[in-house]
Amino acid sequence: MNNNNPKGERYLDTKKQDPQVEDTELPQVEEAESKPQEAAEEPTALEQLEEEYRQLNDRYLRTLAEYDNFRKRSSKEREAIYPEAKADTVKEFLTVADSFSRALSFECADAEFKKGMEMIHTALLGAFQKLGVEAFGKPGETFDPSLHNAVMHVEDDSLGENTIAEVFQEGYRMGDKVLRYAMVKVAN
Repeated sequence: MNNNNPKGERYLDTKKQDPQVEDTELPQVEEAESKPQEAAEEPTALEQLEEEYRQLNDRYLRTLAEYDNFRKRSSKEREAIYPEAKADTVKEFLTVADSFSRALSFECADAEFKKGMEMIHTALLGAFQKLGVEAFGKPGETFDPSLHNAVMHVEDDSLGENTIAEVFQEGYRMGDKVLRYAMVKVAN
């Protein structure tokens, strides 16, 4: 112990006791100085992680929104395809209905055969009705250029102006969509 201390404090002089012990205060000061630097770097690392999280979250939300839009678009496309496919299919059967109508307008020697044809024609028209298909273009109706195709014009005082005098081919529509325009002769 050192008695040269005027206040009488005791302390160990580590240099005198062990000459191999080095002064450790300098590295401690360096560590203390490096801690604020590390502390300054830690928020930067945290900020980087937060930014990466924000970016990943943004990508996730965009991908989620993109998928939702894709799902809605696909649903709309499916809804649009079905009526178009249905209309295209019905259009192919319109000529069959016309053929039955023409065949039934002629006299037939075999009454049973004609009755069978009428039953098939009625069944076909019933199927059209179930599908929402309706015929239009009857004599006496008012001519409508959005539904009828005027192929002839006749002056007839017994009929009103823009009245259908004769129907050459019936028109068909499904809802608001015209599948085939009626070919008609228009009076006056």
